[in-house]
Amino acid sequence: MTPIPPRAAPEWFGHPRGLVVLFLTEMWERFSFYGMKALLIYYMIRHLQFTQADASLIYGAYIGGVYLTPIAGGLLADRWLGRRRAILIGGSLMALGHFVLASEALFFPALALIALGNGLFLPSLPSQVGDLYDERDPRRGGSYNIYYVGINLGALLAPLVCGTLGELYGWHVGFGVAGLGMCLGLALYLAGSRYLPPDRPLAARAAAPAARAWSLRGLLPLLPLVLVGLAVVLFRSGYEQGGNTLAVWAESQVDRQLGGLTVPVTWMQSLNPLGVFLFTPLVVAGWRRAAQRGREPSALTKMALGAGGVALAYLMLALLAAHHGATPVSLLWVAAFFTVYTLAELYILPVGLGLFARLAPPGLGATVIAAWYLASFGGNLMSGLVGRQLQMLGPAHFFVLLAALTGAAALALLALRPWLDRVEAAHAA
Repeated sequence: MTPIPPRAAPEWFGHPRGLVVLFLTEMWERFSFYGMKALLIYYMIRHLQFTQADASLIYGAYIGGVYLTPIAGGLLADRWLGRRRAILIGGSLMALGHFVLASEALFFPALALIALGNGLFLPSLPSQVGDLYDERDPRRGGSYNIYYVGINLGALLAPLVCGTLGELYGWHVGFGVAGLGMCLGLALYLAGSRYLPPDRPLAARAAAPAARAWSLRGLLPLLPLVLVGLAVVLFRSGYEQGGNTLAVWAESQVDRQLGGLTVPVTWMQSLNPLGVFLFTPLVVAGWRRAAQRGREPSALTKMALGAGGVALAYLMLALLAAHHGATPVSLLWVAAFFTVYTLAELYILPVGLGLFARLAPPGLGATVIAAWYLASFGGNLMSGLVGRQLQMLGPAHFFVLLAALTGAAALALLALRPWLDRVEAAHAA
């Protein structure tokens, strides 16, 4: 498929209108996903009466499953369904899963529905972002950071809306509103579909395989990406504790009194996406200025800095936990933690997504992006196992463990940088 050339398509805010459609669709899909996620750990512990260790393991396995199914979903979208059909089917399954959560007896089938639907939806939507631009369009790289803001705008609103409704009016009200958010995202996608790049005909997809995508030359860029993915698995095993053990720790160890009111514990999960929303323009502007001077860091340098920054944030939390002991810490310290944590995140997660999309062989766009989410599967699965250590180690030592995991990922990414720089240079030639 020929990408829409730069400046040829109608624009909003200096970018193709299709980016706004994808931004809003992803925002509401993430509202749906994070709305349920904000309630999930508390629902299992308070309502279903799971222990913290078992709830953390189930949480990690579920989130891991959400990022495993995109491998099959990406192949189905690339070879048979097409991206648009995969998005519509996947989104419908996710909405159904949120509504099915209303039944305690169907808790695990509901999680399976969401994970299966996500497998079709997740790799297909971002794979359309790059096709809005010519490969030489200077706006193409930054478009993934803008798209990432959409992800986090939904994640920002979700705990405030679904979390509050779930805590005040019942778990199933929160889950139901999350399902409605998914339905709204699908409606926006359909309404704006005329601004999106068309899918290639099925015959063209079927004819694309061996000659280019599956040739040795076509697969060569994937070799270092596999190793980058393994480093991201290690990173996510620590990073993904934000909605897992960190949420459990915050419920009992953070002073949530503010102006005479008690801040709902689910609201703290909005601090991270709020930071993404506020800091992304500053980070992208800084990279643009550095690029104009010829000093923009490479993708893996950015990612290593991001992993190192998350390690620093966890060390800060370890010092707080060791100093305060059983005494609750101030919300201001939690806000400081999320400031460092979020700035670091912007250097690794959207950059990694853009890197995988950029180096994908022709005809395998959704599949390679699904491979990026496979690293999320491994990391989330590991995060469930790591999360079981909270009670055994205690908060201070547990946060040191998370710092060690994310710090090791930073070193691994730095070690891979020379190899990947050569692959990127060959790809651009």
